Amino acid sequence: MSKQTIKIEPKRPVDVLFDKYAESHQNPTNKLVHWICVPLIVFSLLGLVWQIPFPHLGFLGSYNGFFNWASFLLAFSLYYYFTLSPVLFFMMIWVVGIMSYVIVKIEQAVGLGTGTAYVIYAAIFVVAWVGQFIGHKIEGKKPSFLDDVKFLLIGPIWLLHFICKKTGIRY
Repeated sequence: MSKQTIKIEPKRPVDVLFDKYAESHQNPTNKLVHWICVPLIVFSLLGLVWQIPFPHLGFLGSYNGFFNWASFLLAFSLYYYFTLSPVLFFMMIWVVGIMSYVIVKIEQAVGLGTGTAYVIYAAIFVVAWVGQFIGHKIEGKKPSFLDDVKFLLIGPIWLLHFICKKTGIRY
């Protein structure tokens, strides 16, 4: 009779974070709210930060308009995602790329840093957060970020990891 050894691999840090995040995201209604509100919060926050006036940097030449305060927010966030999962990082590049495209289109329509632009993004931000808190009220559990602020960054990739699981992509 031979003994089989079952090797259990330790959980990756990203999976530990997803497990912790999932503890307060079990209710189907709350999950649906997150599928709607988390992308809207990311989009509106990116749009709001994009509107903050940025100094003109001559050395950037014609690319000067493509660098703004949102660039720093994206660099920090995307680096963090890369440390957790290169696949989710790559997926987030596409997500923020699409969001950035829409922000540029809004900028072309109403102007950069205008009151209208701020109102658009602030309204989306407030409505989405109200939705999040309603979702957590339905869930009966407080949002994860109240215990640890890094969970503000986990929400977007938590959603993407479901897409990976559904499509069989290892993240």
